[in-house]
Amino acid sequence: MSPTFLLGTLPTPIGTMLLVFDEDAALRALDWSDHEERMRRLLRLHYGTAFSLRDAAVPPAIHDPLTAYFTGDLGAIDRLPVRHNGTAFQREVWAALRDIPAGTTLSYGALAQRLGRDKAVRAVGLANGANPVGLVVPCHRVIGANDSLTGYGGGLHRKQWLLAHEGATLGGRQGRLDLG
Repeated sequence: MSPTFLLGTLPTPIGTMLLVFDEDAALRALDWSDHEERMRRLLRLHYGTAFSLRDAAVPPAIHDPLTAYFTGDLGAIDRLPVRHNGTAFQREVWAALRDIPAGTTLSYGALAQRLGRDKAVRAVGLANGANPVGLVVPCHRVIGANDSLTGYGGGLHRKQWLLAHEGATLGGRQGRLDLG
């Protein structure tokens, strides 16, 4: 039997968020409405074509922590349960992403070192890009080795906003990014 996931939306200061979750209120995917096709592609990558989406209201267990995050409780998203399919390596990278505290950034190389895989920088980058639950699995906190705001599936303007919202540290310096 193919899984049925629920799809809800949440308005945020940086656009409408699409939330895919299961009956247990665990997030399966998260993206922005202007990147819906990317989200659906990641869902197909992780679940194949044998799943369906049904519109539903976002449950308070998801809605409330995300709303709290956007109003300043940066740790609220740390408590959100996520479930995702992926390779063992991808899941290892995604778990490490959740260990990067709000307000800090890490380069792809530093993340690879944390995993004990110094030479796997490209693989870490690819796993980061295949993350279906951005924001909650905070891939936006990974930056280039030269402190550049390298790719983000939701757009660099959102990455910049999220890092500024969190009071991001760049290159070991506390640096307040401009919210633009």
